[in-house]
Amino acid sequence: MNRVEGRDKVTGQATYAYEYDVEGVAYAFVVQSSIAKGRIRSLDASAALTTPGVLVVLSSADRPELGDTNDPELAVFQSPEIAYHGQAVAVVVAETLEVAREAARTGVRVEYDEEPHDVRLRPDHPGLYRPKVVNPGFPSRTEKGDVEAGLADAAVTVDEVYTTPALHNNAMEPHATIAVWGPDGDLTLYDSTQGPTGHRDITARALGLPPERVRVVSRHVGGGFGSKGTPRPQAVIAALAARAAGRPVKLTLTRHQMYDMTGYRTPTIQRVRLGADAQGRLTALDHDVAEQSSTLKEFAEQTTVVSRVMYATPALRTDHHLARLDVPTPSWMRAPGETPGMFALESAMDELAIAAGMDPIELRITNEPDAEPGSGRPYSSRNLVACLREGAHRFGWARRDPEPGIRLEGRWLVGTGVASSTYPAYRRPTSASVSVLNGDFIVRVAAVDIGTGARTALTRIAADALGASPEQVRVEIGDSDLPKASLAGGSMGTASWGTAVVRACEALLKNGGKEATADTTDEVGEAADFARHAFGAQFAEVRVHADTGEVRVSRLLGVFAAGRIIAPKLARSQFIGGMTMGLGMALMEQTIMDPDFGDFLTDDLAQYHLPACADVPAIEIAWIDEEDPYLNPMGSKGIGEIGIVGTAAAIANAVHHATGHRIRHLPITPDKLLI
Repeated sequence: MNRVEGRDKVTGQATYAYEYDVEGVAYAFVVQSSIAKGRIRSLDASAALTTPGVLVVLSSADRPELGDTNDPELAVFQSPEIAYHGQAVAVVVAETLEVAREAARTGVRVEYDEEPHDVRLRPDHPGLYRPKVVNPGFPSRTEKGDVEAGLADAAVTVDEVYTTPALHNNAMEPHATIAVWGPDGDLTLYDSTQGPTGHRDITARALGLPPERVRVVSRHVGGGFGSKGTPRPQAVIAALAARAAGRPVKLTLTRHQMYDMTGYRTPTIQRVRLGADAQGRLTALDHDVAEQSSTLKEFAEQTTVVSRVMYATPALRTDHHLARLDVPTPSWMRAPGETPGMFALESAMDELAIAAGMDPIELRITNEPDAEPGSGRPYSSRNLVACLREGAHRFGWARRDPEPGIRLEGRWLVGTGVASSTYPAYRRPTSASVSVLNGDFIVRVAAVDIGTGARTALTRIAADALGASPEQVRVEIGDSDLPKASLAGGSMGTASWGTAVVRACEALLKNGGKEATADTTDEVGEAADFARHAFGAQFAEVRVHADTGEVRVSRLLGVFAAGRIIAPKLARSQFIGGMTMGLGMALMEQTIMDPDFGDFLTDDLAQYHLPACADVPAIEIAWIDEEDPYLNPMGSKGIGEIGIVGTAAAIANAVHHATGHRIRHLPITPDKLLI
């Protein structure tokens, strides 16, 4: 199937959050802190308030009323304390965006009592501690067997440190909100969000409103990658500004502002220790990470959890340590935890293969587990070996000479690498309804399409369940007034929403009426205790210029085992998108922190480099036909995130094969190769 909303998007008919035509709308612009830590001594907005066209200025100088402020990220203008550079300290509302922006720049004078700040993550940071849990609720530390004995008894060992920098989501559509208060005190938010139901509930709580008095509309979203998974400050600010101005208010964050207020992937410092016997069987795996969060809020990324999933070993230890710094709060970014964690683990596995004199694919197959190593639970399905074998065949791996740094084409050194990938197969409670109208079927669920093709996948799922053609099905999503739904995140959207849609369709066919509903809360809660994961293998060929250190990726291949593929055209697009994002992580993406001023330096698309068409080769995608009866009625696993997970490691491993230089600190830039 083609995208059912494709024509609307390419003709400009699809309406995004900032584009709704709201009568009498005013415009808001946020004033941000220019220090990283301290306190507002004084805030003078008199010049802004006397500017023609300015309607109101909000700040902590006249604290606006909020409800539940337990989430400090959403407790805007409630305190003069400054926790990070770029924190919202005021908002100007005016008749036009131009007036609001200029008044914010010149008409709001803020003086601070600045304090010394701490913004640099380091492995010996005195504030490092072990959080109780890591996202989304895993234990921070796990241990089985005797790791030290396993390492001591090993024939070969690896003990290395790998680092990844801070990374930003950079969705194409910025975070934007239109807030409209009705005459009865109800609030409508047209917002760019990954989950209207959860967004409504959290925002209502922050504003002190019952959820039924808040409606969130988000019919089209231009990407999020996790940064729109929960409400961000601009949504609450827009609501407060509209209430104060007595008019609807539009607020969008600029690209610069998004770097401060919408989350990012934490930098990581990971130590991986591996031991193996003479046959390449692991005797111990130890994976430890240091990462950062803000002083405002604890967010601990689950970086080492992947080592609990991947390989058989009698001794396994994983641990997380967190430093609370004077920085914005990190958050979800495509495959949080799995992406940085697998870069370290799969780089270390490549190093172990070389130390053991083994082929990297055969090393991984040798350590294939019978059950999930960390928990002992049986897998609902696991076809990593099939992915590795199929990928090796398609990529021509058998022709590879394992000796690094010997293949030269002109002045380009050529190398190939492989890495495994994985991502959990989640599902969350969701409700849906289906009704009959003039022989067609209308499916309603508060899902959201963040560019993945959710409408199209749900149309296919409903059509299959009803025994109808897709042309007979219309799917309504993107509105919190629809039946409640989980967010579009964690690669669980299709599995969660699709289950509810199938059950509603089954109920309609069973009762023969005009409408039926379903709620999957009980079904999801009673699921059998399996380890549910998608797996994949990613292969890369790179060319490294011998004189300049320039790295070009000439080939990428991804082979995945992700249950039933519901919409092949959309699935291929998602896999390609994830692998492209992984290429960016490997070679160019990094958000650089200025230690003197405590702010992000690379805070726009001129300096934060993303892959362009010229950087991306022809990416080949394939998948294994996989049947798994323990997932959901469709037999599907999420695919939105697994594509990024192993890509950076595959590229880094290929760079080593090309040059003989092992780069353990992303991104792989020419200066790191010219040594």
